Amino acid sequence: MKRATSTKKLLITIGVTAVATLALSACAAGDPNAGGGADTITVGVTVYDMSSFITQGKEGMEAYAAARDIELQWNSAGGDVSTQANQMDQYIAAGVDAIIIVPVQADSLQPQVAAAKAADIPVIAVNTSLTGTEVTASVQPDDVAAGAQEATQMVEALSGEGNVVILEGPLGSSPQIDRGKGIDSVLAENPGISVLAKETANWSRDEAVNQMSNWISAFGSDIDGVISQNDDMALGAIQALREAGVEGVSVVGIDGIEDGLRAVEAGDMIGTSLQNGTVELATGLAVAAKIVRGEDVERNPVYTMPPVTAANVADALRNVVTERDAFLARLPDLVDQNLVDGDIANEE
Repeated sequence: MKRATSTKKLLITIGVTAVATLALSACAAGDPNAGGGADTITVGVTVYDMSSFITQGKEGMEAYAAARDIELQWNSAGGDVSTQANQMDQYIAAGVDAIIIVPVQADSLQPQVAAAKAADIPVIAVNTSLTGTEVTASVQPDDVAAGAQEATQMVEALSGEGNVVILEGPLGSSPQIDRGKGIDSVLAENPGISVLAKETANWSRDEAVNQMSNWISAFGSDIDGVISQNDDMALGAIQALREAGVEGVSVVGIDGIEDGLRAVEAGDMIGTSLQNGTVELATGLAVAAKIVRGEDVERNPVYTMPPVTAANVADALRNVVTERDAFLARLPDLVDQNLVDGDIANEE
């Protein structure tokens, strides 16, 4: 492996929810207090928020970091663009080797990305893309395909006829935009499905409970299905339906978080699309590390989400839940091999 010889820092910014404090929290490979050896690189991570998906992804990044001499500095932006910009500024000033961003909004952070580039710090956008600026690398899911996939699942569940409501992610984020495109493309081809309402619940289970409760009050038994752009909001919708005593409404999500997979297993959700944050975010870290160390790597790999239904949910649960420790142990080698093979969603 080629050693890092530059003192320049690679800044990987993963846009996660901002924490109230902007203090950088160091998470060294296997030891939060470790300073790292001569071959250790430091990567600053900023994410839009600590959603279930991001929490899952953080575990994957920590596993990869521990195996590959990487010290992580982690911050959540709490859904605030200004906070995320400040976190990037701090990483640049600290001279990290890389920044990973999971952005709060797609059209943000242009000054920070430019400052990182001027400082010769690579910036990697992961999970959520940035527009209007040129990042060093971008590890993204095919969100248009995922949106089309969940809409197709709903059309099939309703046999092409019925009324749906749509829960969206944070307005202006790339997943909200792209998943929406995929959903709209399928619904346009199925005029028997009518959209009663569409609102954001910001990836939040609690916000989705409130929004779904409002829709139940407004539309009552006219609602046949809920298309949610992520599992957390789908689970919030299920909670609201249960509390209102409403049965027979089909619900579909995206991400394949543990609670979402359990809901599919229990029959509370008709399906989801597996975007394993453990794998995707660890892949972003791997790309960043390889760039810093001067290794050849695909800089724009795409994560394609497989569909999950009752028929295959046990397989998805294995790596996310039931055999997770074993999966995390083999994750670093899996991620590196996936980058060579080109299928970064592979879990076998």
